[in-house]
Amino acid sequence: MLSNTEYYPQFFTATILEWKPLLTEDKYKDIIVESLKFLYDNKRAVIYGFCIMPNHIHLIWHIAEGHKRENVQRDFLKYTAQMIKADVERNDPSLLESFRVNAKDREYQIWERNPLSIDIYSIKVMEQKLKYIHENPLQEKWDLCKWPEEYKYSSAYFYHTGKDEWGFLRHYLDSTFTFFVPR
Repeated sequence: MLSNTEYYPQFFTATILEWKPLLTEDKYKDIIVESLKFLYDNKRAVIYGFCIMPNHIHLIWHIAEGHKRENVQRDFLKYTAQMIKADVERNDPSLLESFRVNAKDREYQIWERNPLSIDIYSIKVMEQKLKYIHENPLQEKWDLCKWPEEYKYSSAYFYHTGKDEWGFLRHYLDSTFTFFVPR
């Protein structure tokens, strides 16, 4: 049994408010990548896979021991939202208006509330989730590439070649965690 500061790897999905395609610009994808690198460098999370789509992101990460899952998720989403909002405010103020919300705690909102976070208990599920996120850019509605490894903002190239061009990825088979196998 894991302690309350140890977690299983997770499949994590966060969506831009109302599924708006805000992440079509690389500069916003780069903010997300920089934040993932920060989490890795500061030993807050291990990143096994990711894909940044035009209106949502998928991650497979493992929150490091000694860090609360909720805090890491909150900090990641808050930081990326603040950085993206600041850029939109500077460079496209009219776009910012489409992110105005009627909420007590904020004037603008970039990410939808309540992102999806699912524990991964087996290698089979890990592989299923990696396949899903790596094939996301191939979907007909996106048609971002012909092969998963061609899409820049994804870990598919890493799993295809073994080369970590991001500097923060770890292959799930090179990890020390033990999957729980339900009976």
